[in-house]
Amino acid sequence: MANQVGLRSERGPILLSLMLSSFLIAIDSTILATAVPTIVADLGGFAQFPWLFSVYLLAQAASVPVYAKLCDTFGRKPIMVLGILLFLAGSIAAALAWSMPALIVFRAVQGLGAGAITPVSMTIAGDIYTVRERATAQAYLASVWAISSVAGPTLGGIFAQFLSWRWIFWVNVPLSLLALFMLWRSYHESFERHRQRIDVTGAALLTASLVLLVLGVLEGGQGWAWNSWQSIGCFAVGAGLLVVFALVERRAADPVLAPWVFSSRVVVTTSLAALGVGAVLIGLTSFVPTFLESTAGASPLLAGLAVAALSLGWPISGSLAGRFYLRIGFRATAIIGSMLAVVGAVLLIAFAASPSLVLTAVACFVVGLGLGLVANPSLIAAQSSVDLRRRGVVSGTSMLARSVGSSVGVAVYGAIANAVIATSGGPQHPAAVQAGSTAVFIGVAVSAVLLVACTVLIPHVPISDEDRA
Repeated sequence: MANQVGLRSERGPILLSLMLSSFLIAIDSTILATAVPTIVADLGGFAQFPWLFSVYLLAQAASVPVYAKLCDTFGRKPIMVLGILLFLAGSIAAALAWSMPALIVFRAVQGLGAGAITPVSMTIAGDIYTVRERATAQAYLASVWAISSVAGPTLGGIFAQFLSWRWIFWVNVPLSLLALFMLWRSYHESFERHRQRIDVTGAALLTASLVLLVLGVLEGGQGWAWNSWQSIGCFAVGAGLLVVFALVERRAADPVLAPWVFSSRVVVTTSLAALGVGAVLIGLTSFVPTFLESTAGASPLLAGLAVAALSLGWPISGSLAGRFYLRIGFRATAIIGSMLAVVGAVLLIAFAASPSLVLTAVACFVVGLGLGLVANPSLIAAQSSVDLRRRGVVSGTSMLARSVGSSVGVAVYGAIANAVIATSGGPQHPAAVQAGSTAVFIGVAVSAVLLVACTVLIPHVPISDEDRA
């Protein structure tokens, strides 16, 4: 049947190419962590290695809205191809890096590629599938994160221990080429391109403001003190540029981030939900492994598997989300999911008193089930509220909000954890790490409660009879 969703269906090759492209981004976020000691031993620059992660996130978050607008102007395929090529170039350069600063620069190039791949893949899925089918398609895309959460740390450890850390980047080459080939051969979009002026000024202002704001969040309390001139400068100049950007966009003929985005209640509320999803997600993926390794004596691989339970719960509920929102609507489905996330976070706090690998994995799994019922329906609701030519901006806004949620979340949780651990005896004491992790889990629970409030604010988005069919 033409409307089937799956890898063997008519649109299966397109879906597989999107999954491969998403897998590049997913595994790249997990494969590097286990090889950091080996990279530092080879290249030096221990004090600089956090930038390997920060600069990637920075480049990705800052470029997402620009790519989202470009894919609505020039079409999905050329921007997706550009993203894959940038990621491929960054991977090759990173594999050949001769110093830590060089590797950091090449990681930024990878981040620029990721900034295109993530929102455009979601947009293409929104274009080729109906509302009924999108939940299943999004579940396929989400499943790559479950696979990468297990495969990434394992491959990173194998490459670092038995081959070379450089293979972490070389492995991206055949995967990128395969994704590029399948996308080029399978995806033929019917997109009417319009000759329009590119809002270069708006794009530059938005990128610069986001770079400074995300940089301030990422490095505040880590690279420099929160009350230092660096932090104050980043936030002040970043906020100032954001104000200038808003003024410029009101007069731009074809703005990169149109004012209608902020006047659409559906887009605003679903973006707030995406921000909450990012905050909850980063709290678990960043702190659960350290908690289990320090308090339960778990190995890095087993601690990673506990977080993988979250990534497994997400696609399971994501694949079922379509049945829910077709019956009870997008808003009700997202509310149920956010409440499940609260339940999982509360379980995590309760289980933290007696650290257990199994119980922590169960709590993470429940949170994952909840996030799957929030992320997919809220994104599909936003996509369904606009026409084809605005869908890329909507998808990009959602991905940007999730990235900002993760950036702000990791900074806030890190500050909480560091303060509690410092007053409880230091990181060398398991009890101190346990106290700091519990404080973080409480912060995650608060974020989940705020996520409930965001989903409650999502307005009703009607589903047509055609989409229900």
